Parts: sequence; C-alpha cells; structure tokens
Amino acid sequence: MQLSRKFQKLFSFDTAESLWEHVCRWTHPVSSRRILATLDEAELARLREHYPYRPNARKINAYENAAYWIDRNIEYAQDLWLDRSPPLHILDLGCGAGYFLYICRLFGHEGLGLDTDEEPLFRGTTELLNVRRVVSRIHPQVALPDLGEKFDLITGHRVCFHRVARAANGEWTEWAPADWNFFINDIRARFMKPDGRLLLDFNPRSDGSSFFTRELRACFLAQGARIFRSKTLLAANPSRRPRFKQI
Repeated sequence: MQLSRKFQKLFSFDTAESLWEHVCRWTHPVSSRRILATLDEAELARLREHYPYRPNARKINAYENAAYWIDRNIEYAQDLWLDRSPPLHILDLGCGAGYFLYICRLFGHEGLGLDTDEEPLFRGTTELLNVRRVVSRIHPQVALPDLGEKFDLITGHRVCFHRVARAANGEWTEWAPADWNFFINDIRARFMKPDGRLLLDFNPRSDGSSFFTRELRACFLAQGARIFRSKTLLAANPSRRPRFKQI
C-alpha cells in the first residue's frame, strides 16, 4: 500500500505542474551567485551578530540565511516571469526581509512592501536592501491602509495573514470565504491597475494537504481565480482569466 501511494505521488498532476515550473526556470537561468554578490556582506554579518542565528530554527524559517532566501525568491520571481517582463509596479504583502522586492528591483521593477514590525531582523534587512515598506497588519474584513498608488502586480508568498488564532492542539482558526471575498474586492477596487494581477501562494496544511479545501477552492474560483498548485492568481477583472506569463 505504501509503495502504491508513492507511485501515485510520483505521477500526480501536482508533480507534473512542479516539473513544468522547474523546466521554465531551467530554460531561463538566473545566477543566484551574481545576486548574492550585490549584497553588502559586511552589513549582513553585522545584522547576524545583532540578531544571532537561532540554532533550533528550521531552515525555512532562518530568514538570516540570505543565500537560501535569495534562491527561493528568485524562484518566486521566475514563476511570474519577472526576469523577462517589462517594468512593473509591485506590492508585496508580508514582505518579510525584503528579498523578493530586492530581486524584482534588479530585474527592473519598482516595489513596495507591507508587513508588521514585529521582527527586528526584517526591519534591519529591508533597510539594508533599501526596500520601501509600509508597516501594517492585515485583518479580516478591514480595508488595507491607503497607499496612494496602484500596482501592476500584488503578491503574497507563504501567506499566513489569514490565520486568526491557534488552538491548544495546534490547529488554526482561519479566514472564512466571506473574509477572502472582502480582501479580494478591496485589493481589486483600491490597489490594482486595470491589467493588474494578485498572486497568493499558500503553505500546505499541517497534515501536508493543500490550503485549498473544497470550500476555499470554490470561493477563489467564484472570484475568477486560476489555481496552480499552492498558488492562486486573480486578475483585476474577475471575468478575465489571469496569466502567470505576462510579457
């Protein structure tokens, strides 16, 4: 039975989509070494001394590991073809340390981040990378702050702002479909240019299953979303099918 499940995973549609993403990146390689060389290693070292490595942190949470996060964010950018597209104005929700917007700037784009100010390392790194950032928290059914500008692309990677509270058993209380509808409508009405796109990329659930339960999948599809693996992509016009490749 275990071998059967392994074969199912090997030949699953999700695996085929993952392979397609890798092929697209491979055909247009981006040198992470060259991007790392643009960083001020002395200042990064100073930040690491000021905010030391957390020995028990999982690699995926070790935001001070610039090499790891440069690699990951190059992938995020390539999956949206940002290494080949004309200059875009980008808003990154939950911008964290700012690596994504830094890479986007190297590709010729202009960006603004939005995040809380609870992690001092993020504050130090965004300042080092010269990434513009608005400090704000995203709440259910509360409009985002007025940013005074509209965007070609709005992104959120490893989205977690939809998690409201965590129970003793580790399970999260999350946004309901009504909360997502409010959020999407607010983004569309106030922050997206006519040809704008909204990309949200979600972590899998604790049991390894997709973020998109049947109810949430129906909610996003009703908003005109295109769902691809852990990602959902929405156009400014809900009747228009959005495209990851927009060059």
